[in-house]
Amino acid sequence: MNQITPSPQKSLGERLIVALPYLWLLAFFLVPFLIVGRLSLSQTAIAQPPYTPVLDLAAGLSGVVDFVRALSTDAYALIASDDLYLFSYLKSLQVALISTAILLAIGLPIAHAMARAPARAQAILVVAVMLPFWTSFLIRIYAWMTILQHDGLLNQALMALRIVDTPPVWLATDTAVIIGIVYSYLPFMVLPLYASLQKLDETLMEAAADLGCPRGRAFWLVTVPLILPGIGAGCLLCMIPIVGEFVIPDLLGGSETMMIGQTLWTEFFANKDWPVASAIAVVLLVLLVGPIAGYEALQSRQIREGR
Repeated sequence: MNQITPSPQKSLGERLIVALPYLWLLAFFLVPFLIVGRLSLSQTAIAQPPYTPVLDLAAGLSGVVDFVRALSTDAYALIASDDLYLFSYLKSLQVALISTAILLAIGLPIAHAMARAPARAQAILVVAVMLPFWTSFLIRIYAWMTILQHDGLLNQALMALRIVDTPPVWLATDTAVIIGIVYSYLPFMVLPLYASLQKLDETLMEAAADLGCPRGRAFWLVTVPLILPGIGAGCLLCMIPIVGEFVIPDLLGGSETMMIGQTLWTEFFANKDWPVASAIAVVLLVLLVGPIAGYEALQSRQIREGR
């Protein structure tokens, strides 16, 4: 009769290594989220801090009870009743979806060319994709302000090529914001796609060609389904931070491109309305958790089916 050997106990170092990611999430995600969530249930006050109620631990249990009773959902009610916040959320989602679609359309051919390049050239191409990160993000956006202004390089080129007769307006438009976002986030799309394409077996495309499938159709029927995890990762890496983007729409956009990041900044620093700003942040986080949870569920299902 076979005896089941007990699994060896993990050492303290191994347990610490496993616990470190959870401690990181606890310290830098859960605790800040709880603080923001608590602020979202407060009310604005002309005081320091600019909200009420404030928990008084010196008062003991009665202080905690008074604090809980004073919590309010007025900030969420204001967000639900004011069209400004709805417009900001919808504008952010619109810009994020359009930008992510353009990033995927541009990033997929670039990643495919990188994955099919000679092995020696691939490292150089990866560095070339990451090269913009060596320059300050803010400086790159200011450079785009210079390019897109009325007498900037883009309009000069369009006029020299006789594509347009009068210089078009680029700054303070959705187009300028999307251009800046696509430029800034392109590496976040290319690198996950490249990682997935590099692992792909090229003989699958050869087998599809041998069976008479055209190369373009084989790409959509064979390559794309196999790199869906990379596509999902790239889309999430781009779309989630784009929804909360502040710098690019603030510098390149106008009043018609008021995204939720700008609304959040205005409530915190201009209006000093911390409860409403915190409520905006909580709602934004709830909206973003859905795609992440869906992607994680899809990944888990694919892992189970692969096993």
